[in-house]
Amino acid sequence: MPHPHPLDRPVWASLSGAHARLSRGSAFARRYLADVNRFAATPDEGPEALAALADLLAPGESVFLLQVPPIELPPGLRAVKRATGVQMEATRDLREQAIGEGIDALGEADAPEMLALATLTEPGPFLARTHAMGDFIGVRRDGRLLAMAGERFRVPGFAEVSGVCTHPDARGLGLARRLSAAVAARIQARGEQPFLHAWETNTAAIRLYETLGFRRRATVNVAVLERAAD
Repeated sequence: MPHPHPLDRPVWASLSGAHARLSRGSAFARRYLADVNRFAATPDEGPEALAALADLLAPGESVFLLQVPPIELPPGLRAVKRATGVQMEATRDLREQAIGEGIDALGEADAPEMLALATLTEPGPFLARTHAMGDFIGVRRDGRLLAMAGERFRVPGFAEVSGVCTHPDARGLGLARRLSAAVAARIQARGEQPFLHAWETNTAAIRLYETLGFRRRATVNVAVLERAAD
């Protein structure tokens, strides 16, 4: 049987490794802290893992799952959404690409603006402390945050480009492309491989990432699982 690729379960690799401090759970299932992100994962689909995942949810709570293997429904939970996405890897060196000026590092002081921008544009689950998952950068104009991108899941040897979003007032300026390239270049400068995810239906985003040299590695399964309220 072939050995699984480390990116087949990127959420579990993050929760059980680099992001363990931002999560809770056990060796059978883990989830991000409630103000960090809504993702959860298991190392496999065994009965102990599925039961442990179900135990992490209180009545009325929901979590996102993202992985290459098919997602099985744990007892006591229901799937309120299922979809497919694409997982893409960088195939060329982006460190020599001209990124341009005007890109700022974002940190704790910028968290409210980051959350507001992500809430407006919906790049994916983004909560009050999602910025703690990795380095983020952004573009400001007249002091106003117009676009940002950063890092999310961390797999040994890999880091995910994520949180890419642009305010409607600044679309068409190429900011998403610049920031995605800059984040990927920073990851490569650390000796890691950039990867990312996009909804399979988001052909515009997929085309943008392809222009940067990202190529599709796998189809990923995504589900939102919920425990019914008492």
